[in-house]
Amino acid sequence: MMDKIFKNNFILKSRPTESVISAAFVITVAGLLSNLLGLVRDRLLASTFGAGDVLDVYYAAFRIPDLIYSLLILGSMSAAFIPVFTGLRSKEGDNDEAWRMTNGIMNLSLFLIIIISLVCAIAAPFLMRIITPGFSPEKMESAVLFTRIMFLSPVFLGISGIMGGVLTSMKHFLIYSIAPLLYNIGIILGITIFVRLMGPIGLAWGVVFGALMHMVLQYTTVRKLGYVHQWGLAAAWQNRNVRKVFSLMLPRMTGIAINQFNLMVITVFASTLAAGSLAVFSFSQNLASVPLSVFGISFAIAVFPVLSTYAARDEKENFVKAFSETFRQIMFFVIPLSVFMVVLRAQIVRVVLGAGKFDWNDTILTFQCLGILALSLFAQSAVQLLARSFYALQDTKTPFYIAIATEAVNILAVIMLIGRIQIIGLAIAFSLANVVQMMLLLFFLRARFDNLDDRNIILSVSKIAFASFVAGLGIQVAKYAIASVVDLDTFLGVFIQLTVPLALGFLIFIGISYFLKLEEFILFKNSLTRKIFKGNKVILESTDEVSRM
Repeated sequence: MMDKIFKNNFILKSRPTESVISAAFVITVAGLLSNLLGLVRDRLLASTFGAGDVLDVYYAAFRIPDLIYSLLILGSMSAAFIPVFTGLRSKEGDNDEAWRMTNGIMNLSLFLIIIISLVCAIAAPFLMRIITPGFSPEKMESAVLFTRIMFLSPVFLGISGIMGGVLTSMKHFLIYSIAPLLYNIGIILGITIFVRLMGPIGLAWGVVFGALMHMVLQYTTVRKLGYVHQWGLAAAWQNRNVRKVFSLMLPRMTGIAINQFNLMVITVFASTLAAGSLAVFSFSQNLASVPLSVFGISFAIAVFPVLSTYAARDEKENFVKAFSETFRQIMFFVIPLSVFMVVLRAQIVRVVLGAGKFDWNDTILTFQCLGILALSLFAQSAVQLLARSFYALQDTKTPFYIAIATEAVNILAVIMLIGRIQIIGLAIAFSLANVVQMMLLLFFLRARFDNLDDRNIILSVSKIAFASFVAGLGIQVAKYAIASVVDLDTFLGVFIQLTVPLALGFLIFIGISYFLKLEEFILFKNSLTRKIFKGNKVILESTDEVSRM
């Protein structure tokens, strides 16, 4: 069954633009489904527990396990593993060495993750006192227990992350994109089943179960592609390509540590605010990240192997072309969605989270944070592509130095704002730091090339911004018009006030894009039409196969 899916290498087999859009199409569809499940997850969390102590503990418990996974796996996958793996297969044509390198990375990473997780689990009471100094003794005890259970997830996600790097490098995006669905399903099962059986601690076990399913899917798929795991730490470190990956990932690890420190800062300060503040920020960040993950991250992941291949072959013109087209395509989706989210922020929060124990005060704080975070979505999305562009060039130091500067901006802004505007200050600081990071990354990447297709980027972004602004005005007018004819005290009334203006906004944006002959709109329309209506059966057949697994 899986063999049938992968006999047809339907991703990335045409010219760069089409291949990136083809890959992004699969990742985006799966990402959209995953984010829809994420919204279901958040609604269940909000309605079951409200923005209070339980969810503060739940989100705080993620911080250290996520830090371990991000440092040891995300650092190697995004910055080092994929470019080296791709280089071995495309430049040197050495598949056997690519698998040996994968095996070595797997062994060393697992060893480090298990040892560090064990040490941190033992030291959890000390660590949680550092990152949640404002928690009460009862809240702290729960946070320690949640954290210790969640330390199982980096082990499973570590294996899965390496396998995901292989799938991305080999341009098999379907299974890679489906795995997050299983992770969210595991968390939802934790909320709906495990919590009923064992109380709030079932949330932590749901996270672990989701991570396990995430791993099983990707590991079994990569085995079908030819990977055979063999134990051996000594042989792993003797492999020159393994050492190369680790040398490249060290600066990236420190960069990720700084980004994770950003989240730690938010957790520390939020723990000193009113109960539920950390939950409010996390909910708003989850909502704002939907366009980021569905479009920003999807396109960045899809183009990364392409950029790595061009960098390995020193094809600068093709590198710039792929970067420019992907950057503009990301902005085409993210900028209008950011505008729509700002205008409809209250309706989004009420529809997605406004149920059960999630009260009106929680709703107000969440949509205020959401509006601020949405303003920086263009920057958050661009950072995903810009950082991977440096990694494709095997330059992990520049993003690291920029991350240091960005974190300094974040901390300074938090210190200046939190005393005055509480949780809103955290959202402003987070958004400001992301904008600064994007600008610095873009400036230093631009310095590496004669140009980054600047004219086309500026022209396209200007058209997209104009179309988004006009569409946002249309949504605002429609929103107030509908408010006079529906009952906004009911879910149905709020849902209508959200969906009807949103649909109108999309129509206005599409109409203006067509009128302005926006290249990204034409390219996306042609690609979508070709895939859905002109017999591109591979995706449909593959998806059908997966649905029967």
